[in-house]
Amino acid sequence: MDQTLVSLSQTFLDKVADRSLVVGVIGLGYVGLPFAVEAAKEGFHVIGVDLNKEKCAQVNRGENYIGDVEGHELKELVEKGLIVAVSDFERVPEMDAVIIAVPTPLDKNLIPDMTYVESVSKALSGKVRRGQLISLESTTYPGTTEEIIQPHIEAGNDLKADRDYFLAHSPERVDPGNPQYKTKNTAKVVGGIGPESLKVATGFYGAVVDKVVPVSTARAAELTKVFENTFRAVNIALVNELMVLCDKMDINVWEVLDAANTKPFGIMRFMPGPGVGGHCIPLDPHYLEWKARQFNFRTRFIDLAGEINRSMPAYVVARAGRLLNSAEKSMKGSNILLLGVAYKKDIDDWRESPAIEVMKLLEETGANVSYHDPYIPEFEDHGYARKGIELTDEALTQADLVIITTSHKAVDYDRVVKLSPRILDTRYAAVGLEGSDEKVTLL
Repeated sequence: MDQTLVSLSQTFLDKVADRSLVVGVIGLGYVGLPFAVEAAKEGFHVIGVDLNKEKCAQVNRGENYIGDVEGHELKELVEKGLIVAVSDFERVPEMDAVIIAVPTPLDKNLIPDMTYVESVSKALSGKVRRGQLISLESTTYPGTTEEIIQPHIEAGNDLKADRDYFLAHSPERVDPGNPQYKTKNTAKVVGGIGPESLKVATGFYGAVVDKVVPVSTARAAELTKVFENTFRAVNIALVNELMVLCDKMDINVWEVLDAANTKPFGIMRFMPGPGVGGHCIPLDPHYLEWKARQFNFRTRFIDLAGEINRSMPAYVVARAGRLLNSAEKSMKGSNILLLGVAYKKDIDDWRESPAIEVMKLLEETGANVSYHDPYIPEFEDHGYARKGIELTDEALTQADLVIITTSHKAVDYDRVVKLSPRILDTRYAAVGLEGSDEKVTLL
């Protein structure tokens, strides 16, 4: 093995050990900022990079804007000089480890949009120096690190991955709002471009998080994350399809799921609902679906699961129409109140939320739609903007139908059941409450 490379990796690991390593985090969103905080808590100096100047200003004032970050921790770390945020790439040469945590959305045709990853890669080109670790954390299709990051970094210079610098992929596994598993105690999968890259990346991440799981290649690490979310998407689609079937067969799907979950082996609980949301489950399977087509392979489970999950908002609206019809009310002109637009409970994130699609479809039928969400007083989603209302007694009593689309703990569902004339519960939130037998219909 090249002794120069061994020397570079040992120098890097020595810096990890004595905490003289400077960590750069590109992208200070729901992945980047929590990681920056954890790295700083371990004694590393962190330079955050985000093109949003207001975000940088907030960080530099010690003001937190991410739910999974403890505000007092961020403030203390900033005051100690362990975290600083900048809005350009000029300080990249100072960084020993560069963590890339930028969005990887899909376009309208469900094709991966690598704009952010490519932009960062180009910005790093010419600034990366020998001995640095570059690690991509953005969720993406297998091959991204080698096919996009590496060529851009090495364009116009003589640097080579696993010879002059270290290149790895370590997918984020953030579960926003999860009170038990955070960045620190969620196992970190790490794959390198070569053996020294893996050694260096494993050593670095092992100093920040509790457990590191090394895999043989960056491609294996990339596929691991996509598979995790595809697994969830497929199983959610399965219970959603079962729910529609149970509706037709007049069987309580929730009763079936409760009973099935008593088996101590061979079963995992997945919950039906109005669809899937967030930046992961609705999007990540399509990265793999798209990549598979390059190998002339059709991912049939992924395709079908996406189709089923995308159909659920329309199913919710159809059920709402049936409920109103049974009360001799027309959908057109009815007052419908949605409780929750966040894609999951107890967070303020509405990205890809099925509740927003439900809202749009209800408005298309002519219904008067309003919403309440204690975490999201207003939102703007691709030009579709709405403001929430206060959950007053009047709002509940005057609604012809209340639809529970997100089961926030901050909502008093006893009060909702008491005051609302009828409720469509898509989240199993009002079951067992006094009066629910007469007023609540489960999806």
